[in-house]
Amino acid sequence: MLYPIAIELGDETHAFCVTVPDIAGCFSAGDTLDEAMLNVREAIEGHLSVLADDGEDIPVASSLEAHRQNPDFEGYVWAIVDIDISRFMGKSEKINVTLPSRLIHLIDNKVTNDSRYKSRSGFLAAGAELLLRG
Repeated sequence: MLYPIAIELGDETHAFCVTVPDIAGCFSAGDTLDEAMLNVREAIEGHLSVLADDGEDIPVASSLEAHRQNPDFEGYVWAIVDIDISRFMGKSEKINVTLPSRLIHLIDNKVTNDSRYKSRSGFLAAGAELLLRG
């Protein structure tokens, strides 16, 4: 899932502070921008792990545009962090889905030709996540 992050730029005496607006209470920092970006990934994954362990819902990422106009983040720089949330979504369950054969063929072609998708199920899950961001 692509989580927007707000970065408050630092300098030689101030850390780079990073906030994840879609995940309440999730923030991080680093002495350099590179360090802040590494740390925020760790913060997001840690936060999601705690939510999953507590049986809470995993927050769906909003679009970057949804946050950009928020006055609380005026002067911040925006970036996106791609987090594989599949391990926080619970164990896999098998379901029966009925789709038109042409659609299945198009999905299978996409999966075969796009390394982002390892299976038909992975493709359908990615599409569902995209629609849930809404």
